[in-house]
Amino acid sequence: MRSIAVANQKGGVGKTTTSVNLAVALARAGRKVCLVDLDPQAHATLHVGVPPGSHPLSAYDVLVSGESLAAATVSAGQNLRVLPSHIDLSAVEVTLTAKAGRETILRQRIQADAACTGQATDGFNYDYMVIDCPPSLGLLSLNAMAAVDEVLLPLQPHFLALHGLSKLLETIEMVSERVNPRLKLLGVALCMHEAGTRLAGEVGRDVQDFFASSAGRHPAWGGAKVFESKIRRNIRLAEAPSFGQSIFDYAPESHGALDYAALAAEVDQAAAVERDGVLRVA
Repeated sequence: MRSIAVANQKGGVGKTTTSVNLAVALARAGRKVCLVDLDPQAHATLHVGVPPGSHPLSAYDVLVSGESLAAATVSAGQNLRVLPSHIDLSAVEVTLTAKAGRETILRQRIQADAACTGQATDGFNYDYMVIDCPPSLGLLSLNAMAAVDEVLLPLQPHFLALHGLSKLLETIEMVSERVNPRLKLLGVALCMHEAGTRLAGEVGRDVQDFFASSAGRHPAWGGAKVFESKIRRNIRLAEAPSFGQSIFDYAPESHGALDYAALAAEVDQAAAVERDGVLRVA
């Protein structure tokens, strides 16, 4: 199983949109996917048509009450299951403040789950886990990074968005050194991209140049890539969540659908080795 956390401590950059539509695109390509919603706002849960609280268990119960992933996940379409979020997740940091190893609880649940380790009795073994992180670098995001192999960073191409990039890289460094040595930055996905603007071009080149010159700086992110597929600004992407649909169901011919399909193909192409028999579980 390939595990990816979609993270950015800055809100409004397309993080949840990327998490959901990447997961759905991979599922539509025939991969079996688990979408994990770790944001207390539960936007990813709503986005795939699952009302928060409609299932008796949520990510909160997995992290706090010891419930299994299998018991808490629900179907959200063909080849796609979701671990739903709940507003209770906002209390996780307080609830787990005295618990030893609180940063690795999600990793423990993944390691104990048959679908994540290729041993599901129903044959529904996950090829991918995609985790939507909250817009912060607190305990929930740390649990995600401790549990996955890779981080995907959605980035809006303007200069203020770049300010948070160094902080996220520091967090990836810290987690890789102290908790999860396998953690790597998979790459940067430019979202809300407007190709005709000078600013978008300049910021995109700055990010590409930064990573091109970063080889050897830190093994967790040195030499990471900027994805060729850019997510163009598209009103359909903003409308789809209110209908509880991915962009592929809401507007399959839109630029948003085409762009996320292309991004998923880039991500999936890099997973060929894993699908040939190398199992990666954080």
